[in-house]
Amino acid sequence: MNSITVAGQLGRDAELKYLANGDAVTNFSVADSAGRDKPTIWWSCQLFGKRAESLSQYLKKGQAVTVAGSVTEREWTDKDGNTKKAMNVRVNEVALQGGRREEEAKPKKSNDFDDEDSSIPF
Repeated sequence: MNSITVAGQLGRDAELKYLANGDAVTNFSVADSAGRDKPTIWWSCQLFGKRAESLSQYLKKGQAVTVAGSVTEREWTDKDGNTKKAMNVRVNEVALQGGRREEEAKPKKSNDFDDEDSSIPF
């Protein structure tokens, strides 16, 4: 059986597109860092259908995710006539990891009171 699970962080915001038949596809990349002394593997991922539409808004650069799916191979000829190949993940499952992204998690300061006010009894 052809299956893969990749955990990592999104390298860019997801891009939602529609195929000629009207089906939605969301493209994104996941950085799989195997360790400090090992190179990062970038996985090009595609998610199809209604889940592609609903999840694309949450798949933002830096978001930690785990994706599961099957590996597909894409082959093309570059402008110099060389045959190129790439491995892609056709995603079946997506799990957003962790809480909110760092900039969303920062507490917002309120101007309603002074932090140094010692008259507050608690």
